[in-house]
Amino acid sequence: MEQPLHKTMVDPMLAEMGRNLNDAMKILENGQKEADEDSGHRRPSWRDIPGPLQGDGQDVSSILQLVQNLMHDDEDKQSHRMQYVGEQGHMALLGHSLAAYISVLDRDRLRKLTTRILSDTTLWLCRLFRYENGSVYYHEDDREGLVKVCRLVINARYEEYSTEGFTALSSKQPVIYQSAACRSGLGQHLCSQLGLPLSSLCTVPCNTMFGSQHQIDVALLDKLIKEDVDMGKVPLLLIANAGTPGAGHTDKLGRLKELCVQYNIWLHVEGVNLATLALGQVTSPVMAATKSDSMTLTPGPWLGLPAVPAVTLYRHEDPALSLAAGLTSSQPVEKLRALPLWLSLQYLGHDGIVQRIKNATQLSQQLLEHLKTLALIKTSVEDELNSPVVVFRFSQDTSAASSGGSLEGYFPGEKEVQDALNRWLGEELAQQVPSSGVDVVELEDEGTCVRFNPLMTAAVLGTQESDIKALVEKLTDMVPLLSSTLRFRQDFREEIHHQAALTYIEDLSWPGLGAIRYEPQCEQDDDNKRQQDVERINGDMLKKLMELDADISFSTGPEFGDETNCIYVGLATEDLDVAELVQTIAATGRDLEESGKLLENMTEVVRKGILEAEAQLQKANEEKLMEEGVLRQIPLVGSVLNWFSPTQMSIKGQTFSLVAGSLDSTESTYAMKTQTGTTPDTPTSTGKRLPGQKLFRRSAAGSDTYSETSSVGQAEEMPRETTPMPPASEEGVTEPPQEELATSDSSLPEVQRQPDGQESEVDSIR
Repeated sequence: MEQPLHKTMVDPMLAEMGRNLNDAMKILENGQKEADEDSGHRRPSWRDIPGPLQGDGQDVSSILQLVQNLMHDDEDKQSHRMQYVGEQGHMALLGHSLAAYISVLDRDRLRKLTTRILSDTTLWLCRLFRYENGSVYYHEDDREGLVKVCRLVINARYEEYSTEGFTALSSKQPVIYQSAACRSGLGQHLCSQLGLPLSSLCTVPCNTMFGSQHQIDVALLDKLIKEDVDMGKVPLLLIANAGTPGAGHTDKLGRLKELCVQYNIWLHVEGVNLATLALGQVTSPVMAATKSDSMTLTPGPWLGLPAVPAVTLYRHEDPALSLAAGLTSSQPVEKLRALPLWLSLQYLGHDGIVQRIKNATQLSQQLLEHLKTLALIKTSVEDELNSPVVVFRFSQDTSAASSGGSLEGYFPGEKEVQDALNRWLGEELAQQVPSSGVDVVELEDEGTCVRFNPLMTAAVLGTQESDIKALVEKLTDMVPLLSSTLRFRQDFREEIHHQAALTYIEDLSWPGLGAIRYEPQCEQDDDNKRQQDVERINGDMLKKLMELDADISFSTGPEFGDETNCIYVGLATEDLDVAELVQTIAATGRDLEESGKLLENMTEVVRKGILEAEAQLQKANEEKLMEEGVLRQIPLVGSVLNWFSPTQMSIKGQTFSLVAGSLDSTESTYAMKTQTGTTPDTPTSTGKRLPGQKLFRRSAAGSDTYSETSSVGQAEEMPRETTPMPPASEEGVTEPPQEELATSDSSLPEVQRQPDGQESEVDSIR
């Protein structure tokens, strides 16, 4: 008896295909590890340069090595993050290879195989997501299913559309309704693909008076539909959300379904919350999605499956219209799109699929419980106990937390400043805990928020409970910084206004205390020269401030900011001394401005001094000639004369003082054997810090009105007044250096042990 074909040929080929895929994945994954471990830059190779196709060909390992080099290029290594690909991911990738191999089978065997794959996958998906009697369309672009559904509805509502085309729509314009919370560009994409004008798109606002601020306004939708019907338009389709793209909110799908039945409108639902339909317990708003006419699922990110298609489930009784709309195809190769998903679902099994979705929802609840215990963190989801998306933001009422209170806490642009701080918070959390998958989202009412959407990221990034704990720890450390920065921002602005040379630059998008610019106080008529001085001083100020040992940061600000020649001051700690910070910045600018003036003046002084020195040297040469006589200037005669009768001349050198800008005689220098024009000592700063203490910090033990430097300075001045002085010398009372006071311990006790009633030498000196 002849063995079946799949027993003699297909099995060895499939086994070899699986081995080749595993070997290729190992090579590429090892290349990722080597790229992460290699801290240096790979030198460009001649293989990186495009060239002609080699005549003798290359082996598989060489080609994979080239792919590895292209995947892990050093230029984008810092910002590149590979998706976590487990064994279930290998099954999905194997499906693409199998689809290419199966496509070469004979037509009858191919039709039988694709029918089985399509029917199995349709049955599994409809049972998993509680969608009874549904059909499935697989597509690469997650918007393509909605486009085909719209085409199906147009063919169903306009009988002449298949023959007359757009002229059938001209008499009764179709209308597509979408929520204002839908993803941006979706309605425009539909109109462009269907050839409809933008006037066919109606965006329904969310609730503005009652209910949720992110759910479609059902009453307003009813009113808009009635107006369109009265105008002779055809309400065609409504796009609702079971998890908005921004914050994961779910529309009132039950009421929307009733409205759609009343006006014969097709209801399409999409959103991340549809994944929870696979769980044992489902909330009633999401459960209502199972009664919709169609819905789009994205099992790839939900289950961590790479390169699997999106799925649109729909219900329609006429297969001819589905074929005309492109939802079904008579080509067997088209049906092979479901093969990667067919393999992956079998590998995971029902329990594995449910467990992955359940794990994502549990991560959301764990994070939400931690956020409830953090002060100044506000969550913004209506159904918080059941939503798999967590959206939170830093929020502080500055009216109660202002340190100065001069303007009652509120300042212009407070909301924009908090948005900037939340944007920084989200970016820092995503960078420090990349496995958490958090990102920044802009909501219309709340503003800038941080979003945690584990259904879209947990399976892909491999998020664990430890990542949630790390995320909460980082958030706990960052909130005090944001709070103190918001409190000190107004104080910083007021302190800047007290400094004549400093200008406060208003930049509400900067997550820090603010931006400043030092303006030179000298009057100059040349605007270009003044602009150069501003640029030079602020640039040098930034370098000096960045060298300070302080917790606060200084930078040039955003890369593409509007302001130039500014110094941006970063986040502030709770013990920041704002007054000392501003005074230090102003003093640094004044020092740089004065040093610049001194350099300019010194240039002119040196030039005049050189001219005067040349004149003095010429005069000295003439005097020397007159004193020595003419005979001594003759080379041979002068040498003999100097031998027998050497001249006795006084040294009349001169020195040029940069401080005074004048020529001085060196007679006193050579006479006293010392330099009399010494530079005075630079006065030291009176501010003192404790060992290990950084700049701009207030004293923890003292009052808030005194800085740390002033308290330490007073403590050091007290023993200095009670320190005994050494005996006076005969020539006068002179105070020896501190080193001599420290070493002359033998003399100090003798002065202090004077009998009572006798005046000590120190007292007599005083």
